[in-house]
Amino acid sequence: MKNLRLKSARAAKDMSQEQLAGLCNVSRQTINAIEKGDYNPSIKLCIAICKALGRTLDELFWE
Repeated sequence: MKNLRLKSARAAKDMSQEQLAGLCNVSRQTINAIEKGDYNPSIKLCIAICKALGRTLDELFWE
């Protein structure tokens, strides 16, 4: 399932996948795979993404 909430939160910050990946110490491909729903990130990575985007886990990852 695509993570459109992550993609829109990243876009709202005017941040590229590359920039977000750098802040989270992962590859751009990892961020792309998460957004496409092809990769289920660890809780540690979810938290890093949330901190980088100023959002909560509920807002980005949990339904």
